[in-house]
Amino acid sequence: MGSRIRDPSLAEKGMLQIEWAEMHMPVVAKYIRERFAEEKPLQGVKVGAVLHVTKETAALVRTLVAGGATVRLAASNPLSTQDDVAAALASQEGIEVCAWRGMTEQEYFDCIRWVARSEPNIVIDDGGDLHATLHKEFPEIAERIWGGTEETTTGVIRLRAMAKQGVLKYPAIAVNDAYTKMMFDNRYGTGQSTIDGILRATNILFAGKTVVVAGYGWVGKGIAMRARGMGAKVVVTEVDPIKALEAAMDGYLVMPMIEAAKIGDVFITATGDKKVIRREHFEVMKDGAILANSGHFNVEIWVPDLEAMAVSKRQIRPHVTEYRLPDGRRLYLLAEGRLVNLVAAEGHPSEVMDMSFANQALSAEYLVKNRGKLRPGLYRVPREIDEEVARLKLKAMNIRIDALTEEQRKYLESWQLE
Repeated sequence: MGSRIRDPSLAEKGMLQIEWAEMHMPVVAKYIRERFAEEKPLQGVKVGAVLHVTKETAALVRTLVAGGATVRLAASNPLSTQDDVAAALASQEGIEVCAWRGMTEQEYFDCIRWVARSEPNIVIDDGGDLHATLHKEFPEIAERIWGGTEETTTGVIRLRAMAKQGVLKYPAIAVNDAYTKMMFDNRYGTGQSTIDGILRATNILFAGKTVVVAGYGWVGKGIAMRARGMGAKVVVTEVDPIKALEAAMDGYLVMPMIEAAKIGDVFITATGDKKVIRREHFEVMKDGAILANSGHFNVEIWVPDLEAMAVSKRQIRPHVTEYRLPDGRRLYLLAEGRLVNLVAAEGHPSEVMDMSFANQALSAEYLVKNRGKLRPGLYRVPREIDEEVARLKLKAMNIRIDALTEEQRKYLESWQLE
């Protein structure tokens, strides 16, 4: 099949959205694209991508095509696709798209299989479903892949497990772990866009609320920081003693979820794990508690428990589902437990995705240039790529920094006292 999208007539509207994003993404859409267009480092390369089909992703895809690649793109979440952007991309040379907002689970995985069947040379994933599908259902194709990348924490966790078990069939770069990705995208991007999604869905006032943040990785840190900045009292729950200690040192209350469940007004999960909020927590929550997820998959808030406990269920507002419990308490689930920032809002601001997708573009180039030199396994983004992204971002922001003098450089490289 060719592209499968909701409405091709939305292409013109989608191009306007892409234009707006690219204006705020100079690293990937200007500096890297201009070099790619001149050097063609991806000439003839087939890229298979499973990403959120948004205006920011469009900037990355168009840069890969400028570098000589052809791209097959599917959605990494059934509810995150921007249909106008999907139409705009599908109208362009060298790009095929299989994505529309509101896909069923079957349709979602059919599109991922469609990407896998194209026998890509390079795969770019967000969440790990493409990597997993290739290894489970298309092992002979996975054997021939030159390399892959992974955009998010959840996907890196899955790749790390595959590498540890010795089943990963190609070199994979953990783009999520690049400093210019995790410290900025996860903290500032997800922090802002998660609050944005909750506000768009509910229009609540954060000031004075008790907000419970599950997980204090970079995503959790960003959410906690933004919630506190809006006047909320923030509680952090954690399983990692080091992260829990850091949260306490940062001034947040830290306690087990079973205790936080009794006092929270808004709950936001950001752990990458399953059943973080479940029956035992729902049983003690306040009437009117709001449940939102900012982890990649809709398993952190365990919806099957909520469904089993509820005596009634209704849609109150777009992206707000009310579950009424036997004792009359009402709990409100946002975005079906899926990524609230992408379902109820537009995802990360373009400015921060500029760095994330710059890492993706340069990592794809690195994998092509080093084809056959890297053994199957999980790799960090090379330091020089991370620093190049930071350098280009500073350039775009018109910020200059100092450089070491030769004397300073030698001093730092010497072990002798001088």
